[in-house]
Amino acid sequence: VQLQASGGGLVQAGGSLSLSCSGSGPMFTTYPLAWLRQAPGKEREFVAVIGRTGQKTYYVDSVKGRFTVSRDNAKTTMNLQMNTLKPEDTAIYYCAIKTRASDWPGTVDDFGSWGQGTLVTVSS
Repeated sequence: VQLQASGGGLVQAGGSLSLSCSGSGPMFTTYPLAWLRQAPGKEREFVAVIGRTGQKTYYVDSVKGRFTVSRDNAKTTMNLQMNTLKPEDTAIYYCAIKTRASDWPGTVDDFGSWGQGTLVTVSS
């Protein structure tokens, strides 16, 4: 499966951005998907995970109530609506697919097929 994230940009603190992940291949509709991010000098971390059907979601505590993940399997896309952005949200955002079986939601190492990320910069 090939994944491609898009929609990043520069936004002021308190603003909103919507990221999109487009995929190809039959695996896209079969496995959980995730948004992850990596800030300069930091390790890659989960942002959100969404189950195969979209009914189950997981968010890291720092984005709960501000970010919403969704997917459209018919269009093989996944979105991340980011509201009330903070400077600490600045990072390269990646989408990935779960490639290793594990308990929900899994770990960063359980996800692969990283697409090219998209840069989100939040100014204070």
